[in-house]
Amino acid sequence: MESAAATRRALLDAAADLLDSGGPEAVTLREVGARAGVTRGAPYRHFPNKDSLLTVIASEALDQLTDDIRAVRSRLRTSSAGMLQQALSVLMDVGRGQPHLYRLMFTSPVGDTAVVDAAERAGERAQDEFLAIIGDLVGEQYARHFAALILASVHGVTDMHAHGHLATDKWNTTAQELVSTLVSMIDRYAQGA
Repeated sequence: MESAAATRRALLDAAADLLDSGGPEAVTLREVGARAGVTRGAPYRHFPNKDSLLTVIASEALDQLTDDIRAVRSRLRTSSAGMLQQALSVLMDVGRGQPHLYRLMFTSPVGDTAVVDAAERAGERAQDEFLAIIGDLVGEQYARHFAALILASVHGVTDMHAHGHLATDKWNTTAQELVSTLVSMIDRYAQGA
């Protein structure tokens, strides 16, 4: 049993490396198996297809994001706006450091039903963490509205940054400053509401 778990982990790690270096197109079950140093058929015993493998990677990344946001919430003794700023920084760090993984995390999961269900639950857990922080700032009744606004904005900022369209010399600002401005605007709105 331990060997099967180790093989699965090696396959996931190899696939994540391929994803980071070349995007989803670079991930093939054959190449994943070769990188993991396993037999040609081993990837197929653990994952029915490439989509399921990529969905497991996204699910694990969402679980890690959830853990990281929980850590922000538990260790920071700051304002709700400050906590939101830190949680968004965690999210943006994934987008800047691993853009292919970041896009995969926010793509509708596909593959084996059990894998898709697990990924959807992972996404809901991450969403719940963000909603809790945003709800603390604007109130629970407005949390979903502002969460949609914030995530759409942060995804846009992160995407622009990842593709080189947010050059400081062009816009006189940074990705972090834009997110800080957005959080400040929402905080001011919440204070006046």
